[in-house]
Amino acid sequence: MNEQLKNTIDSLPDKPGVYQYFNKEGEIIYVGKAKKLKRRVSSYFNRIHDSMKTNMLVSNIDHMQYIVVADEHEALLLENNLIKKYKPHYNILLKDGKTYPSICITKEPFPRIFKTRDLTMKSAEYYGPYSSSYTIDLILDLIHRIYKIRTCRLPLTAESIAQKKYRVCLKYHLKLCNGACENYESIEKYRSQIDEIRKIIKGDAHEICKVLLDQMKQLAAEMRFEEAEEIKKKYLLIEEFRAKSVVANIHVQEADVVGYEEDDSHQNAYITMLKIHHGAVIQGQTIEYRKSTDDAREDILAQGIIELRERLQSNCEYLLVPFIPSPDYDELEDLSIQIPQRGDARKLLDLAMQNVQQYRHDRLRQSEKLNPDQRMTRLLGKLQHLLQLDEMPLHIECFDNSNIQGSDAVAGCVVFKKARPSKKDYRRFIIKTVEGPDDYASMKEVVRRRYTRVVEEGGSLPNLVIADGGKGQMEMMREVIEDELGLSIPIAGLAKDDRHRTNELLYGFPPKTITLKPTDELFKFLTQIQDEVHRYAITFHREKRSRRQVHSELDDIPGIGEKTRTAILKHFKSLKRARLASLDELAKVVGTQRASALYAHFHGEKTA
Repeated sequence: MNEQLKNTIDSLPDKPGVYQYFNKEGEIIYVGKAKKLKRRVSSYFNRIHDSMKTNMLVSNIDHMQYIVVADEHEALLLENNLIKKYKPHYNILLKDGKTYPSICITKEPFPRIFKTRDLTMKSAEYYGPYSSSYTIDLILDLIHRIYKIRTCRLPLTAESIAQKKYRVCLKYHLKLCNGACENYESIEKYRSQIDEIRKIIKGDAHEICKVLLDQMKQLAAEMRFEEAEEIKKKYLLIEEFRAKSVVANIHVQEADVVGYEEDDSHQNAYITMLKIHHGAVIQGQTIEYRKSTDDAREDILAQGIIELRERLQSNCEYLLVPFIPSPDYDELEDLSIQIPQRGDARKLLDLAMQNVQQYRHDRLRQSEKLNPDQRMTRLLGKLQHLLQLDEMPLHIECFDNSNIQGSDAVAGCVVFKKARPSKKDYRRFIIKTVEGPDDYASMKEVVRRRYTRVVEEGGSLPNLVIADGGKGQMEMMREVIEDELGLSIPIAGLAKDDRHRTNELLYGFPPKTITLKPTDELFKFLTQIQDEVHRYAITFHREKRSRRQVHSELDDIPGIGEKTRTAILKHFKSLKRARLASLDELAKVVGTQRASALYAHFHGEKTA
C-alpha cells in the first residue's frame, strides 16, 4: 500500500457504502459494497488471499474512493449502477447487462401493473429498481389483494368494451377483478385505484394506512378476528414498503446533487457532487478548497460545481443544492438550480450532505494523525471558549471519591496534560479525617491535601479542576481552593444521570449548565476524563478492601513475612491448627527462630 491509500483506509467509516478501486492509470478496476466500509476494505490488505484473482486485484490497486449510503439495500443498488456503467475488470457479477427488477405501470386506458427488467417501453412509468424479486412480488401481491385490477393483456379501450369484444375471465368469478372488460367498472373508478397504488409504491400512503387501521379496529370490535388479521397483514406490508431507496430513484431522472460543508475554523470548504443518470447514482466525487477571509461560500460553491461538472463530464441542466450559488458565473446561467425541501429530491440532497460530512471527518482524522497537537488545540480551544477561561486548559485535574458505607474510603486524582492522560501525575488518597460516608467532607480533605502539597513543593497548578459530581462537590472544592488556600483555579463539575452516565457540564458560581450534545467530540473527551477518574478511584478502593479482607493474624507477628505465613497456612491448613502445634512441629516448617516467635505469640495470647 502507498501512503495515500493507507491513510484513506485508516479513516474509513464503519458505515454502509460502496467502494471503488483504481489502478495507476485512474481506471476503476473493482466496485464493491459493504455493510461496514472500514472492515470490508481492510480485509483486502491484511492477509494473503486463497484466490489468485483477489491477490492480483490487490496488487493493482493504487487508490480508492467510496460513497456512504443509508443501509445495505442502497449499497447493493448503487454497486449495481456503478458496475453497469464502468464494467470494472475484476467484477464478474452484473456485467452481463442484467439489472434489478422494477414495477411498471402502463399508460393504457385501464393500466396494468407488473414486474419487469425492461425499462425501454416509453408508454409506461417505472418504480424501482428493487434489490430483490421477492420484495416486488410481495408488493404486487399486496396490491392485487387490496385492489381488484386486471392482470390480463387485453388491449382494453372504451370502444372495444362498448363493442363487447371481451368476456370476463376466472379472476372475475374469484372476485379478484371487477370486470372492466365487460364494463362492470368505470374507467374513473379504475384509475382512482391506480392513483392509490402509486401512493403505496412511492411510500406516500398515510391516508391508505389510516383507512386500513380503522377497518382493522372495526372488524376486531365486531369479533371478526380472521378478517381483521388479513387487514392487519395488508397494513403492515404497506408500512414496510412505504420508504423507497434514494440510491436508485426513477423520479429524479437526471441531476447533479451537491453537498457543501466547512470545517470548524471555516478555513477549508468541502464540496461533494453525486451524478444522477436514469434515476440512479452513477458517480460521486469530493473536492476541497482552502478559503481566504473574504471568500463567500456562495462563490466557493459555484466554483466547486463548475469544477466537479467538468471532472464528471456532466452536461445535466438540473442541479440540487443546499443553498443558491453565486450568480456571477456564466457556466451556471442556463442551469435549473433548486433547493429541495421534501420528497425524493430532498433525500438525494441529504445523501450528498452525508457524504461531504463524512469526507470532512476523514480529512480531519488524517490531519490529526499527522499532527497530533491539532486535535488537542481544537478540543481545548473549544473548552476555553465555552467556559470563557483566560487561558487554554492544557493542565486539567479531576477528583472522585470511592467507598462502601464509609468503609475503605479513598479518592483519586487523574491529570490530563494537553488533552492526554499523564499517568505519572495521578495521585491516590486514603481518607484520614472523615468517618462514615461523607463525600463532601472527603472531597474537601483530598483537595486540601493535594493543593497544599503542590504549593509547598512549588509544583504547577492546573488550568482547570473538575469534580466528578454536581453543584455540591463543586462548592466543596471552591471553599478549599479559594476560601482556605487563596488560589484562583477555575472549577467545573460533571454531573451524571440516573443511569450513572455523564449528563451535563457545570461551570460558574452559582453553577450553570454548559450545553453540549452527547455526540460532540468535546463531550466525549470530558466523559473520558470522568470515566478515567472513576476507574482509578474504584480500582484503588477495591485493592484496599481486598488487602483488608485477606489480612491475617500472622501479619502482626514481628519477623513473620509473607513467605512464612504462606508456608504455615499451606502446611497446617488453618490458623487454629497452627496455634495448637508444638514448638517442634512449627520448627519443622519454618525453622527454630521463627517457630519460637510464633509459639511465644500464640501461647502468650492463650495465657493472657
